[in-house]
Amino acid sequence: MSLLLVVAAALVDAQDRVLVAQRPPGKQLAGLWEFPGGKLDPGERPEEALVRELAEELGVIVEARDLAPLTFASHAYEAFHLLMPLYLCRRWRGEPQSREGQALAWARPSELDAARMPPADAPLIAPLVALLG
Repeated sequence: MSLLLVVAAALVDAQDRVLVAQRPPGKQLAGLWEFPGGKLDPGERPEEALVRELAEELGVIVEARDLAPLTFASHAYEAFHLLMPLYLCRRWRGEPQSREGQALAWARPSELDAARMPPADAPLIAPLVALLG
């Protein structure tokens, strides 16, 4: 089974809400809510990938120094094993906006529903609740 490394961000606003994005129709796991991020390009460090992905997906500018590792998920899907570090980010420039047709929502970590998130994202909720309430 191959290993797939992806990175994700918990963008946290001044009210301690986290930004989540809904996977658009036509994508695997469409309709589920996830933390923004994506795959690493060859030779790319996780922080570099996340800075790039947040600019592409949301149109926000993030500095790598503003990404703080929080936790990670390790999940076996049928065709691959996913390893996903989650970074906490409280500073960025620009207003997050949908650039790939995905719906966006701000939610308190305690409001996130594991049943409405991909299996790999669900374990990331508890550390956010412990940190932010």
